[in-house]
Amino acid sequence: MAGSSHGHTPAAWTGVIIAFIGFCVAGAFMVMANPVGFWAGMGIVLLGGVVGMAMRAAGLGQPKTTQAQPAVRETVGAES
Repeated sequence: MAGSSHGHTPAAWTGVIIAFIGFCVAGAFMVMANPVGFWAGMGIVLLGGVVGMAMRAAGLGQPKTTQAQPAVRETVGAES
């Protein structure tokens, strides 16, 4: 998996960091028994996903790969 550079893009890092901050905010407000703050943290988590997808659409994500065409095998010296 390390050779595929899965997730090593600015879009992935930014989306995950924002979502992580949202989880921390939601967790802190859950412990404080504050539902409004909890839902604000969950909103930040969703914002992380939106930002990550927007950055990927802007070209900062993993490039899309195309399907490789099968190689055509040629025989040398064979006549049909």
